[in-house]
Amino acid sequence: MRASVDNTARGPSAEPPQAGPHPLGGSANVLVRRGAHIDSRYVPLLGTIAVFLLTAGYGSIAYNGFFSVQVFLNLLIDNAFLCIVGVGMTFVILSGGIDLSVGSVIALTTMISAALVEHRHWSAAQAIPLVLAIGTAFGALMGWLIQRFRLQPFIVTLAGMFLARGLCYLISIDSISITDATYTAISQARIALPGTGASITVGAIIALVTLAVGMWFAHATEFGRTVYAIGGNEASAVLMGLPVPRTTVLVYTFSGFCSALAGVVFTFYMLSGYGLHAVGMELDAIASVVIGGTLLSGGVGFVAGTLFGVLILGIIQTLIAFDGSLSSWWTRIVIGALLFVFCLLQRAFEARRG
Repeated sequence: MRASVDNTARGPSAEPPQAGPHPLGGSANVLVRRGAHIDSRYVPLLGTIAVFLLTAGYGSIAYNGFFSVQVFLNLLIDNAFLCIVGVGMTFVILSGGIDLSVGSVIALTTMISAALVEHRHWSAAQAIPLVLAIGTAFGALMGWLIQRFRLQPFIVTLAGMFLARGLCYLISIDSISITDATYTAISQARIALPGTGASITVGAIIALVTLAVGMWFAHATEFGRTVYAIGGNEASAVLMGLPVPRTTVLVYTFSGFCSALAGVVFTFYMLSGYGLHAVGMELDAIASVVIGGTLLSGGVGFVAGTLFGVLILGIIQTLIAFDGSLSSWWTRIVIGALLFVFCLLQRAFEARRG
């Protein structure tokens, strides 16, 4: 139990309060300034939120119509699939791993869904559970290979990326449009938010539910605590008796499920299946997680931060669209520069923490 500190009672020679171990793994360096305790784990997240607020504030001042509920909801609507895959990627990076297969799994999900619905005349209720099961099994297989044979996650998931993308072209080399009434109805459905004049899509609601479940997993379950411990120091986690092998497999299983679920939402968004869907989305997901404040070395980060990382990527695209004079490639330039800055800040944070 950490003792409380009364600043008024401390003499000039009193020792400063020491940081205690954090239950989620790693050290919790507590900064004490004028009686306020600021946990250093929150510094990257607070930085991400500050960047988002500053960017949103600039857009609201610079462009008419930018500051509206619908504009901000559109950030989530247009990036719902990225938010979902980002939740799974957050757990992978928190554990000290990486998953390069997520974009290809999304494409494979859209292709299987489109082929089953359009060519085999399956219903959405039949196709969706199947593609979710396939994505989950795909992630579990990669996790088992990583854990069983002690392979590098980069190599295993890179192989998974090529495999899933190649399977797309075994189904069809062309795009398959989806005309199914259920998919069309879900794609076009809008849920009005009372009192705001704005609306939200089914995909955005799925993204918010996935985010809430991810936050619960990370901070209220043994699985989440073990993920943080593995990312902080895997050897220590093993010595503590934590279920490291099982958790490693489950991390990639969950990432595979999130990728498949993102593929389902992407299918609603595009109403088609195509082998070139979601090319490079694994890089966008990694960028969202890193910008969201999760350390690439693992052990420190928050699922909620990934949401703000996704929103920052979306708001950059929106600002360029509102400007009208800049090429869409400026989105990549700005994101690249921002990611570079966040990587430098992460290095500085790790050095200070160490």
